[in-house]
Amino acid sequence: MGISPQQQSVQLNYKRTFFIGLAFLSISAFWQMYDSLVPLILKNTFEIGDTLAGVIMAADNVLALFMLPLFGALSDRVRTPIGKRMPFIIGGTAAAVIAMLLIPIADNLVNLRMFVIVLFLTLVAMSTYRSPAVALMPDVTPKPLRSKANGVINLMGAVGAIISLVAMSVLIPDAGKPDYLPIFAIVAGLMVVAVVVLVNTVKENKLVEEMERLQGHGEESKGEGTAEDKPLPQDVRRSLLFILASIFLWFMAYNAVTTAWSKYAQTVLGLAGGGFANSLLLATAAAVLTFIPSGLIATRIGRKRTILTGIVLLFLSFAVAFTFTAYHPAINVLLVVIGVGWALINVNSYPMVVEMAKGSDVGKFTGYYYTFSMAGQIITPILSGALLEYISYRTLFPYAALFAALAFLTMSRVHHGDSRPAAHKDRLEYLNVED
Repeated sequence: MGISPQQQSVQLNYKRTFFIGLAFLSISAFWQMYDSLVPLILKNTFEIGDTLAGVIMAADNVLALFMLPLFGALSDRVRTPIGKRMPFIIGGTAAAVIAMLLIPIADNLVNLRMFVIVLFLTLVAMSTYRSPAVALMPDVTPKPLRSKANGVINLMGAVGAIISLVAMSVLIPDAGKPDYLPIFAIVAGLMVVAVVVLVNTVKENKLVEEMERLQGHGEESKGEGTAEDKPLPQDVRRSLLFILASIFLWFMAYNAVTTAWSKYAQTVLGLAGGGFANSLLLATAAAVLTFIPSGLIATRIGRKRTILTGIVLLFLSFAVAFTFTAYHPAINVLLVVIGVGWALINVNSYPMVVEMAKGSDVGKFTGYYYTFSMAGQIITPILSGALLEYISYRTLFPYAALFAALAFLTMSRVHHGDSRPAAHKDRLEYLNVED
């Protein structure tokens, strides 16, 4: 692998990052399907109320609250011939695919006990490999490039979500009880293909060794203001806590909408069948177009300002969406703005968290990120579900706007983890060289 002495700027190897993003593609494809179809199954097949459905929808996040930090930290310590993250990605995907295919079968049989058991097994399997899959990117990407790389990773995730949305839009009938098995089978097949390609194109140990050799062990081993075996400085710790609080709050806002959207679209807006998926496609497509620019924008104005801009877009969109009591094409515009805002937030928040970590603790800090995001997603389906059931479905968007406003306040207190100008060093140029 050669290095061009003429290159004077740090550049990202987009091809390599694309393949790394295949793991996130498979994860996002599953969760988009899960968040859309499981609420409908609970409501229409098992006739479960919105509050109890919120409790069930929060179950994956309860598991993740404990399992994501555990498996993130565990993968930091594992050493195998195929890497420290790959065994979790392969094993978790295999277990998840087997279990998830039983979910629509339980729905078709109207067997609640079977449904709960296979749902639990699926969620456990998914929780074992999410943190290792996400931690793979910063393992092989220098800190100045992580927002750009995270833009590519999120783009891949959006592609997975789009595939799920298209499958739901085409295969869910407007009337009668739908059979969700073909949709689950499509997503399961996508997950298998994505991970097979990932394993055959990304040689984790080789890339990690190159990072350590070309960047130096000391440079990447220390987080912002952090020395080995020493706690975070107080000011960095304060920023870490504020950004983790912000993550919690904006997931309280965003996940409330995404979890309830399929029901909200049918109940309030009058969209039939898979119409809700068509509207979500617009938000996802907008996010796709914004993911990579989000990383580029952050290199110019900083991650913090980029995230604050995204929060403002979410708040304004949620506030305006409240005014609609039936479907109108203008709702599509709001969904596009929501997609843009979420991309600005999502691309830059994770890199800010791991910016504060030592290189040896990336998996652990990835676990922190998911602990707080999952904590928000545990509470919000239950709390927003109770409001939907006992007050009105019209509470959804004011609820989301409130938590977006709170996230803006906490994010404004974050003063570390922002992007820095990339140093012009030849040893980084390898990232843009073809394998």
